[in-house]
Amino acid sequence: MDAMDKMWLSIAAVFVMGISVFLITFARSKTKGWVKLLLSFIAFVIMMTGFLVGLVSIT
Repeated sequence: MDAMDKMWLSIAAVFVMGISVFLITFARSKTKGWVKLLLSFIAFVIMMTGFLVGLVSIT
């Protein structure tokens, strides 16, 4: 993988992690009950996806 591909992957990873941060912030401040649990789980899955993409970009 060349340097430009790694750059785009790392930018995508940061963007995906940013989305998960906004989602978890929204879930914790504006929702309750099972909706909060569901949004928190989705944010966790999105964060792990961003983490894995970031890991691929540095290898």
